[in-house]
Formats: sequence, C-alpha cells, structure tokens
Amino acid sequence: MTAGIYLHIPFCKSRCSYCDFATDVYKSSEAVERYVAALCRELEHFDSQALAGGSDLLIDTVYFGGGTPSLLTPKQVEKILASLHSKFTIDLCLEMTMEMNPATVSLTTLKDYKSLGVNRASFGVQTFDDTELKRLARGHDANDARETFRMLREAGFENVSFDLIAGLPRQTLGDWERNLDEALKLRPEHLSLYLLEIHEGTPLAEQIRSRRQPLPDEEIAAEMYELLLERMPAAGYAQYEVSNFSKPGFESKHNSKYWLLEPVYAFGVSAHSFDGTQRYANERDTAQYVQLIEEKRTSETMRENIDAASEFVFLGLRMTNGIDLAVFENRFGFNLRQKYGRQLETLFESELVEIYEDRLLLTRKGMLFSNEVFSVFV
Repeated sequence: MTAGIYLHIPFCKSRCSYCDFATDVYKSSEAVERYVAALCRELEHFDSQALAGGSDLLIDTVYFGGGTPSLLTPKQVEKILASLHSKFTIDLCLEMTMEMNPATVSLTTLKDYKSLGVNRASFGVQTFDDTELKRLARGHDANDARETFRMLREAGFENVSFDLIAGLPRQTLGDWERNLDEALKLRPEHLSLYLLEIHEGTPLAEQIRSRRQPLPDEEIAAEMYELLLERMPAAGYAQYEVSNFSKPGFESKHNSKYWLLEPVYAFGVSAHSFDGTQRYANERDTAQYVQLIEEKRTSETMRENIDAASEFVFLGLRMTNGIDLAVFENRFGFNLRQKYGRQLETLFESELVEIYEDRLLLTRKGMLFSNEVFSVFV
C-alpha cells in the first residue's frame, strides 16, 4: 500500500495580500529551529504501525508545503527527513516536492536540497508583472523569478512547476496572455494556473471592500481560462486536472493523491491528513502547535469520518480522465448514476458533465463552472 507525506512549513518573508493559508512571517532563526524540532517530534511519535498497511506501507511522495519551505536551511531539511525515514519506509523512486518562492534561495542551497533528495520544485511565480506583484505584496519581482528558475536548472532540477494566478484586480486579458507567454518561453515541466479566490479576513478582501482595489471581473477571468485551455495543448502541455497542466510524465504524483482520495499523512501546523476513512487536522496557530507538540506530542484538533463516495465524485471530477464508473461501483458497492441520478440529470441538462466510454467527465463548459458542479456533491 502506498501513501503520501505532507510537511507544512508556515514561515514566509512577508504575507501576501490574498493568502488564506496557515502562515507566519519569519521573525527569527530560533523560532524556526523550535518549529522544526516540534515537527520532528510529531513525526517521531507518530504510530505508523497502526496505519492501514502497517509495516507494508510505502511512502512514494513527500511534499514540503507552506508558507515558504525554501526558507529552511539544508540542515533543517536534513533533520526533518531523518525523522521521516526513522518512521516510514520510503520508495526509492520517491517524488519529493518543495514549494519555493523567488529570491529565497541560492544556487548552493538548491544544490544542497537536491543532494538531500528534493527532486521537484513547485515555484510560486504568480505573475511576471511587477506592478501586479506589488499589489499582491509578493516579496519578489519578475527578474527574481527568472533568476531563481535559472538557478534551479543549474542546480540540476529537471522537474519544475510554476504557479500563476489569473483574474487579479485590474488584470487584463492582454496582461494574462503576456504571463502565459513568459511562462511558456521558460518551459517548466508543469504549470498550475489558478483563478484568484478572495478569502474573507485577507488584506485583499479588505482592500476590495474599502474600494482600494476593484472587484475582479468574472467575465474576463472566464476569458482567461478559455485562453489557457487553447494555448496549453499547442505548447505541449496536457491538462490532467482543472487547474494543472504538464509535459507528458510530469503530472504531480502527490497532488493526484488528493484528487484520487488516496491516503496522505500530514505533519506540522494546520496539516490535514486522510487515512482512507477519516480526515483529521492539527492546530492552526503556530505557537499553539509547537506548545502542544512539546507538551503532548500531538496537536490534533479535529477528526471526522467522511462521505468517501461523495468526495470521490467531486474530487475525481477535477481530473480530466474523470471517474471510471465501474471502478466507482467496485470501490463503493453501488452504481454512481443511480445514487446521484437527480444531480447528474441537472448537470447533463446544463451541459456541465458527460459520459464517455463509461467515464463521467466534466465538459469544457463544466471546467469553467467546476465549483458549481462540485457543490452538487458536497
């Protein structure tokens, strides 16, 4: 049995205006050291033998997310990986991803990460427009992004993913096309291209409420997504998920586990795990997380059984391959079309889903209105 590991590193140089993740501004090396020690302690006291699969469980993906994991020193990464190896059996063909932000790494650091087994970089570009980067309160400019990508290549990284955001306030269709041009010129192996979401409590939400920033235009954002769907195949990138495109063979193995409802065990502040039956989460406040781990070796604040069939549908529909109806029935013991007949009829009539070769798929229109489709099954 295989599973993934997620490791949350919350620290950032600054907080982006749109960010709703569990993050903290990097204040001192001592605070980071204490957090790393707590993360290692959580890993070392995790009862991996009690998991489904037990001693036969094989970890085939590891993902350092954040935050900005590339603010960790190589020695800190090495310490975390030592704790991980002490508890789990690791696949020799492991995909190990680290999220990185421009201007947070040096060539030496990247080479050190590579020597420790990090073989995939998820690179937070967001936009190549310096004006947009300032509006988002990103801690880098476009030249930083280009230089960091150059260093990744020089350090030997052959699997690099870019994150870009469309639908930003004041962003035009031409602005978005220039972003795509720049990204495609650099030729990363993978591209994650998201439409901006505005979360309550973020600085961006307050800026829009106070009219310091305009509300993003949904019609223009839809045109941006349409342009994306047109441009990517011609450039050699296949869409395999609503927001994700890759060259052949470079799909994210780790992120695919979430969409296929496979086990991922997560560690660190606010980390969310899924063991095949239950989902559980850690304390969201970093200081509280560290204190709980130091005192109790656990910071779990939530555990719940999930409606696995329902989640399998709306997560599986994110994939361009959709849902194999026979596999669904074999896994859950009932026919999907009979179970969700009323919901599917509405979606068929709206031309948001289709069935092709016994697979339930989103249509191109359904890709554009995917959140509306997913909400039917929640």
